[in-house]
Amino acid sequence: MPSPADTQTTEALAGVTKPAGDPTLSDAYAFCAGLARSHYENFNVGGWITPREKLPHVYAIYAWCRMVDDLGDEASPQAYAEPLAAGGQIDAAVSGHRLAGLDWWTSELDLAYSGKPTHPIAIAIQDTVHKFEIPKDPFIRLINANRIDQGTGRFDTIDDVLDYCTYSANPVGHLFLYLFGYSDSERQRLADNTCTALQLTNFWQDVSRDYHDRGRIYLPQRDMARFGVSESDIALGIASEGFRELLAYECDMAMELFRDGTPLVRSLDRRARLPVALFTRGGVAILEAIRKRDFDVLSERPALSKSRKTWMLLSTWLGSRLGLGFGLPTD
Repeated sequence: MPSPADTQTTEALAGVTKPAGDPTLSDAYAFCAGLARSHYENFNVGGWITPREKLPHVYAIYAWCRMVDDLGDEASPQAYAEPLAAGGQIDAAVSGHRLAGLDWWTSELDLAYSGKPTHPIAIAIQDTVHKFEIPKDPFIRLINANRIDQGTGRFDTIDDVLDYCTYSANPVGHLFLYLFGYSDSERQRLADNTCTALQLTNFWQDVSRDYHDRGRIYLPQRDMARFGVSESDIALGIASEGFRELLAYECDMAMELFRDGTPLVRSLDRRARLPVALFTRGGVAILEAIRKRDFDVLSERPALSKSRKTWMLLSTWLGSRLGLGFGLPTD
């Protein structure tokens, strides 16, 4: 565990800014709520779909995940993207900067489990993991996903991408289940299907953005070769016939995972069903938007309009209240 001086140095390297003073638990949760609402507009309706007593803990987990992503991904994006886009490794200084931040955040996590954390997010997490008996492993895996990002910008096979999802996405589903009192392996397996599907959907939605902003390509290299797609196609925004066929192939896999994960919704109690159903419907809707563009995600990023999101929220809520189903792939 780093000394106080080492921790301060690491915080400086990570570019982390903490509120002044020693936050109370109430301050810590308020900080997390503010961060969640400012970074993710859907949290403004979070109180409507999430039980009120769970909401502070959902905010805390979101804020914690956001901090991990910021430390591992957002600082100096061009310095990170350009070398990988050229097929190289990221600059050692950039990598070291980010790894220092992740090391510091790991030490805060350790303190949340067996000490006195200093950052308001970690203070809130300490309370949350104690109340809901959440193990450390999901948090560690999320940190390790960002460690992987520091040296990996390409994935050889789809199995490599799926393995990455066990670090970057699936732990979030486990954390949600713990908040609602579920720790069994079967629900975790179903949640893994849903979370992996959501992560893949995000990857296929953001092929252009991930390449140009972060220098990453999540499309498996072997699949690209099989369909005759090159990195220059992505760089130039050329949605060739081969690229469209490749993306259709990858989207079909994501859709199958959504179907495989759908039984999770009905296995949960009423309070937990709506959020999971909405996340699933949102992911499926993005896949539909990609399909409507004939799988051209390079010229324009497929997205859902605010009216479509509102309709989806209302119809899912009403369907659940009236016993009409959730509008999921297997309903």
